[in-house]
Amino acid sequence: MSENQQAETSESATDQTSEKLVELAKRRGYFFQSSGSYGSVGGFYTFGPQGAALKGNIEDAWRDRFALAEGNMEIDAPTIMPEPVFEASGHLEGFDDMLIECPDCGTSSRADHLVEDNTMYEDAESLEIPEVEEIIAEYELVCPDCGAGLAGVAVEDFNLMFATNIGPGDSQPGYLRPETAQGIFVEFPRLKEYARNQLPFGVTQIGRAYRNEISPRRSIIRTREFTQAELEYFIDPEEDEPDLSAVEDVEVTLYPATEQNDEDGDEIQTTIGDAVADDVIASPWVAYFLGVAKPWYEAVGVDMDRFRFRQHLSGERAHYASDCWDAESEIDGNWIEMAGFAYRGDYDLSKHSEHSGDRFTVFKQYDEPKTVERATVDPNMSYLGPEFGGDAGAVVEELEALAARDRTAFEGDTVEFELEGETYEIPVEKTGFAVEEQTESGEHIIPHVVEPSFGVDRLVYTVLHHAYREDEVDDEERTYLELEPEVAPTFVGVFPLQSDAELEAQADEIVDDLREAGLSITYDDSGNIGRRYRRQDEVGTPFCVTVDYETVEADETTVTVRERDTTDQKRLPVDDLAETLSAIREGDLEFEDL
Repeated sequence: MSENQQAETSESATDQTSEKLVELAKRRGYFFQSSGSYGSVGGFYTFGPQGAALKGNIEDAWRDRFALAEGNMEIDAPTIMPEPVFEASGHLEGFDDMLIECPDCGTSSRADHLVEDNTMYEDAESLEIPEVEEIIAEYELVCPDCGAGLAGVAVEDFNLMFATNIGPGDSQPGYLRPETAQGIFVEFPRLKEYARNQLPFGVTQIGRAYRNEISPRRSIIRTREFTQAELEYFIDPEEDEPDLSAVEDVEVTLYPATEQNDEDGDEIQTTIGDAVADDVIASPWVAYFLGVAKPWYEAVGVDMDRFRFRQHLSGERAHYASDCWDAESEIDGNWIEMAGFAYRGDYDLSKHSEHSGDRFTVFKQYDEPKTVERATVDPNMSYLGPEFGGDAGAVVEELEALAARDRTAFEGDTVEFELEGETYEIPVEKTGFAVEEQTESGEHIIPHVVEPSFGVDRLVYTVLHHAYREDEVDDEERTYLELEPEVAPTFVGVFPLQSDAELEAQADEIVDDLREAGLSITYDDSGNIGRRYRRQDEVGTPFCVTVDYETVEADETTVTVRERDTTDQKRLPVDDLAETLSAIREGDLEFEDL
């Protein structure tokens, strides 16, 4: 890795915006560390009233775009699954992070993070353990807690799975899922029936996942429990191609692996269509979903000047991915991953088919029937039974598999095969081996999988960070969140100007009307009107409606509507208020055009 692959600033150097944002989040009910009364536990956060609403709105926006608009199914699978699922998926063997333990105080740290925080190397996760150990020694890195030297301390793999037991007594081992994807894959034999065995089709899921992070940090950016929104799209790799015409003109900032490995490499500006034509993005399916995701990210409030797609280097790709691109956002001068777009091939379905014995295939109908040669066996069980006893059935299975993969093995007088590590020979005449012509109308294929996987919590943090603003209004400092109306936790604040029965009664009626129209409303009659405006600005409420004496005394019932970003105010008729504000939220009307 070249030395130009370095962080623009250290991840440990948090700027004032992040400090202020975390404080705002705690104060205004966006998010805060869980179980505070018991001293808290690292990596677990509670989303307060504002945060839960923002998170829910983002999830709804994702569901609208990636499930409903694309015609995909949605499921809700358990978060705990039995051990064989993760043996098949490879998570028990290959889902590790690099652990280094301080010899003096016992503090555990992620070795690759120590390297990234304190050296010129940005993507230490892609390095092998011996390389990381060499860098730790070269830079004389120390324990972040006690300052003890870590040179010469072994770096080890640490599995991130949370283990549990299913049932009492002699219970079955299980694990909390590290990704929602496995809940989709294990149910494929049934889900394909719901899709009428027709490829391509997609299955989505939004839910919790769990990873026992070595050193969770930076509030909700790296936690041990988090929410994913994932789409598993099943395709026929030989026939199915995406319709790129819908996204080919989408402009994107890409950071390919070739540029990352080049000393003079840099991000490139291109379009989805050109990136596919130039082989910058190898998979048209991955390119399609990048093209869908980019405008969606912009719509929910990600700053496009601080957004890019970065290709995984070969050493950092997950065990199941042949290629992967991350959607990244810039926070405090550092790039954080918000989503991964991976081409998983047939890895997952093949593994679950192999381990479960169920059929994870789709029947592909031929345009016309085909005549093919098939090697078959019809063993003489009166010979195999006495010869192999209880293993006779396993022998038959091995002979069938051998005939399918290598018919030349049956060309001699005897056929050789292995069973439980031992080699056996039996006469070919006892196997009933034959090559027959068969007419087939189709074949069973294992679909390939394209996966856009979104981290919801990191996106929530990005949206808040990119929306954070400070300015002055009437010579007074103001903090506000410039959240998009589609995702803002509260859309309208309703205030009676003063404590007055008539004003409060009118305000109550407006609240009822706006809620009936499906708008999220908050009512506030505490403090002067300026302070109420500031409170709503700070939580990102796009509009405030003030009921004043003109509302109840004038011939036409009107209210003052104030816009958050500009603080401009307009008087609008109460009778049209719900319809007008709904049109603004849907993007059909601009406040400035009223």
